[in-house]
Amino acid sequence: MGKKMKSNIMLLITAAIWGSAFVAQKAGTVLEPFTYNGIRMFIGGLVLIPVIFIFGKLGLGEENKMTPEEKKAANKTALIGGVFCGIVLCIASNLQQFGLFFDTDAGKAGFITSLYIVIVPILGLFLGKKVRKLVWLCVAIGAAGFYLLTMAGKTTGFHLQTGDLFVLLCAFAFSCHILVVDHFSPKCNGIKLSCVQFLVVGVVSMVLMAIFENPSMDAITDCWLPILYCGVCSSGIAYTLQVLGQKDAEPTVASLIMSLESVFAVLFGVLLVNESLTWLEGLGCIVIFIAVVLPQLPTKEERLQAKNNK
Repeated sequence: MGKKMKSNIMLLITAAIWGSAFVAQKAGTVLEPFTYNGIRMFIGGLVLIPVIFIFGKLGLGEENKMTPEEKKAANKTALIGGVFCGIVLCIASNLQQFGLFFDTDAGKAGFITSLYIVIVPILGLFLGKKVRKLVWLCVAIGAAGFYLLTMAGKTTGFHLQTGDLFVLLCAFAFSCHILVVDHFSPKCNGIKLSCVQFLVVGVVSMVLMAIFENPSMDAITDCWLPILYCGVCSSGIAYTLQVLGQKDAEPTVASLIMSLESVFAVLFGVLLVNESLTWLEGLGCIVIFIAVVLPQLPTKEERLQAKNNK
């Protein structure tokens, strides 16, 4: 099996884990959002500590080619960047958990969250980045899909459910998170950055838990499986597979494969917790998926450049 095929398989597993994590998060709604998010994110950070140690021992990563001064600077950037990324991720992940807490289905949450792939280029305008005409078309397509998924066919009139609104806001927050990660990740070890950000989210969420919520140890122990699954699998394993998978994968192909998390979210929602979609909601999922995939396809110039590089 070739390197690219192995990379694609790892990225597909990553998408499947992230998609299934929506179901685990939905199961975790027996806990209040800050409680659930704080514990599972803290576990995710702890899981990455041995991963960092193992990667270091095996000589994986760019740090092994750095001088002591460069490594010190990279570690400082990972720490500072991890704090900033963690603050933004704390907002995004808690908004998502609040959306699930207010009865948004796991499958719908996956597709609404995936709108971040369309939102990111729009936010990039404020950073001086150009946006292709195709992206604007995809924004319109995504808005239509979002309407079909969340509001079309509702007998109570045109309104947005509370949970759907939280998840939509989380898509914007995740878009900001992607831009912040994009700024810091090229300058440091990605796994260290992720470890710090997970620990920051965990600590901040648990502080908010202590202030605003009334956590029950019985409820936490009853919910140990979805907490552990999201902490270990979604954060620790999936992130590591993403790092390894993207090493030999083409960026466009990697983005397309990982965007399948929204499809897996619906599939696992139907298979594991008996969620169902109306035909309009199903059509909305398809429309959003089209809006998500189209911007990831290579442009004519990119195809020509790839051909010339062969």
